[in-house]
Amino acid sequence: MQVIEHPVERLRTALLSTRKDLIETYQQFSRPEKTLLEEGLQPGNSLFNPITIHSDSDWIPAHPEDPQDFQSFFINPYRRSPCGGHNSIYIQTIGSFGEGAVVAEQYVEWLKDYCQAFYYGLVVKLLPPVTVASTACSFRINDNTHNLQLHAGELLNFLKKRKPRDAFCIVGITMIDLYPRDSWNFVFGQASLTEGVGVFSFARYDDHFYQRNYAGRLKKKIKLKQGDYSVFENYYTPPITSILLLRSCKVK
Repeated sequence: MQVIEHPVERLRTALLSTRKDLIETYQQFSRPEKTLLEEGLQPGNSLFNPITIHSDSDWIPAHPEDPQDFQSFFINPYRRSPCGGHNSIYIQTIGSFGEGAVVAEQYVEWLKDYCQAFYYGLVVKLLPPVTVASTACSFRINDNTHNLQLHAGELLNFLKKRKPRDAFCIVGITMIDLYPRDSWNFVFGQASLTEGVGVFSFARYDDHFYQRNYAGRLKKKIKLKQGDYSVFENYYTPPITSILLLRSCKVK
């Protein structure tokens, strides 16, 4: 088991940069804004908790990536910035959410409010919910967890076609598990920075997802037929709890 924890000075350099123009921009922040950012550099803060690596199959050792500080993010040529005509974030729900329409609407409204507060200055709008069938995406049964999954890449193509003209980006959210390609077990989400589209699943944020008695596991073997979305009718989705909402907000 390994614990990854960065010292304060390394975090400060990574977050505040060594570029003169970025440092000058930071100096123009108000005292409350600086306090908010600098609290994240202190030991025991809630923004940069130590990460525990339990095994070689954990995401970080299994999928090594080059580290990215704020400076490299800022100069990335593929980074998109909102502009006057494209300053809205659209949220598109896919499939059913929890138990009952009222609860689902409240849940999505909370996500919207959180997203708008996090991306201050942008407008967050909700699109009318869509069924899985309306996306025409491929689907399968996971061989390990025996739950239904949707093809993330095909959902991205669906979202591209629904992206409003004033959108900075459109984000699809679903309570059904995702997979990016046949060789992968699952994926939490997938996005295209250049296209301004993304899709994320909250299915695995349910505390019971990995239990054998998880209600989303299919109890008997069925043969799926692509294009026949009746299997999603009354398909189980996790109940909406405060913990699931918190985990969902962290993804946003």
